[in-house]
Amino acid sequence: MTTVVLVRHGLTRLTGPVLAGWTPGLHLDERGQKQAEAVAERLRPVRFNALVSSPLDRCLDTTAVIAEGRDQELQVDERLGECRYGDWTGRPLKELAKDPLWKVVQSHPSAVVFPGPDGEPLRETQNRAVAAVRDWNARLGPDATWLACSHGDVIKAVVADALGLHLDQFQRIMIDPCSVTIIRYTEQRPFVVRVNDTGGGVADLLPAPAKKGRRTKRSEADAVVGGGAGADA
Repeated sequence: MTTVVLVRHGLTRLTGPVLAGWTPGLHLDERGQKQAEAVAERLRPVRFNALVSSPLDRCLDTTAVIAEGRDQELQVDERLGECRYGDWTGRPLKELAKDPLWKVVQSHPSAVVFPGPDGEPLRETQNRAVAAVRDWNARLGPDATWLACSHGDVIKAVVADALGLHLDQFQRIMIDPCSVTIIRYTEQRPFVVRVNDTGGGVADLLPAPAKKGRRTKRSEADAVVGGGAGADA
């Protein structure tokens, strides 16, 4: 069976408050660099047959840290790139939460086509990402373990497919920055081994501290489009 280790990129200056999408030149910030170093150390004992990254800088930065000390060339697959959010790209999430499309993203994501000439249907994001994973599985063979560094919504879509869930259920999955998600693919079915494993303590299980003056249109039951900033939000 082929094992894929899916790692979401580390934090950037935009992760959380803004939907970054395909914003160019967006590198890891100091927090994200530390996250990448931590996940690289956790994965140090694992021998990867390939290191594959989304073409976006924040993923390339994260994969480059994981690749340090390994005699492997970092490979890029555009199909692992972020969802193309079109006109939503670069806008604050608190502003997007007022858009009528937000409710559709939450409850019926398979019907969503993001606005603007560059907007992409979420179902196409899933199709290309799953196709990329399947192609690399076939290329590397049944005994391979390989790493794919991608984005929150993309990894959620791959996990939903592996779990046999309709895309409309993918908002039930959380993928934090620099988390590890592991799927083993066999001839009969995928096995989801880990999801959103950050290897840390229990901070994410504690009630979030109240933030004075914090007001948002987003419901606490809403999933964060793009994946959010995790416990650092």
